[in-house]
Amino acid sequence: MKKKMKIEGMSCEHCVRRVKSALEEIMGISNVEVDLEEKLATFDATDDVKDSDLKYAVEEAGYEVVNVEIVI
Repeated sequence: MKKKMKIEGMSCEHCVRRVKSALEEIMGISNVEVDLEEKLATFDATDDVKDSDLKYAVEEAGYEVVNVEIVI
């Protein structure tokens, strides 16, 4: 399923790379795209990936997750 995540605290391309890397390290995540202007990450996730795991990974990288939702 396709998901999107609103993220606060990104200010440069280095931030984009950190968020992308943090998400790509999670098993079951693929096709990660991070948009600095929109403050948004979009990606494909398998059903067994928990939103709490996504949030934890991004927050451990130093950013604030505002929400995670399924893209319809």
